[in-house]
Amino acid sequence: MKRIITLLALSLLVNSCDDGDLTQENISFDAVTVQRCTTNALLYKLKENEALIFEARNITFPTETTSQEINISATNRIIYRFYNSTVSAATICESIPPAIPVVTEEWTATGGKIVINTTAVKSTNDTDNSSKITGYNHNITFKNITFNKVNGTQVYETFTFGDYVMSTKTLPFAFTKIIKQCSVTKQLYDKNSSEALILDIDSALIVNAVTPLNTPRVGLISTIKNKLTYRLFSGLLTDDYFCNTTFPATPAISEEWIAVAGVADTSGMIEVTTTANGNAFKHTVVIKKAKLKKGNSDFLLGDNYIYGELLTTN
Repeated sequence: MKRIITLLALSLLVNSCDDGDLTQENISFDAVTVQRCTTNALLYKLKENEALIFEARNITFPTETTSQEINISATNRIIYRFYNSTVSAATICESIPPAIPVVTEEWTATGGKIVINTTAVKSTNDTDNSSKITGYNHNITFKNITFNKVNGTQVYETFTFGDYVMSTKTLPFAFTKIIKQCSVTKQLYDKNSSEALILDIDSALIVNAVTPLNTPRVGLISTIKNKLTYRLFSGLLTDDYFCNTTFPATPAISEEWIAVAGVADTSGMIEVTTTANGNAFKHTVVIKKAKLKKGNSDFLLGDNYIYGELLTTN
């Protein structure tokens, strides 16, 4: 009988020992906001005495809608830490971290992929249905990530890190609404010192004849005729930039947005109303429901964007 009891006790002791196999300890930061250190490339999530750290040293977070997949590596590290007390941003971001709290356990990712899906964050004007891009949201997920732990490894097929939102300066659109026209190409443009809105207008829309009441001349935006282009420049923009055979290289273009082709009675329409102005004619150009696009990002000019007024004479 004593031998049986001894064998049972030994069996229980052996089964209770850690054999080094995987132990499914759950890491959960789903309800925690992604933050970023201001002095380095660390993104992190904190929860009481836990920290999930993403060192994005060699990663560019783009200002356009796109996707990228990067290998977890020595320069793009993922680390999970457990502390002996509550952890704060100072613990993560300071070059010389405070002595307390102390790391009691650390897991380091040794393999897997970092997937970043970037989309534009927009604000919409409910009055005119225009929109502006105010930032970019970078949704970060780790695929097939393997953590090295003290007692083995742990693998997650899909691990959601979360959304990292970067704000961006909205496009100024600080135009004068006074349109100028090139004498040869008949191209229209409105400009200030740093941006231009250029319209390769159909010549049939600018005619020195008064349009009937509530009957403007109408055209559709396309990639050639009635092509609408917005450009933001990194240097001083003057009238010398326009009306040349080709556009000069300076000032350099920092952003270019091109309107998508219009659909009759639906979107991307140009309306020109012409009135007499003494011995001249005033052409008021309105762009209706136009969408401007750069890469995979876009924004709306609104239901009725007043491009401006052009004065012509016979």
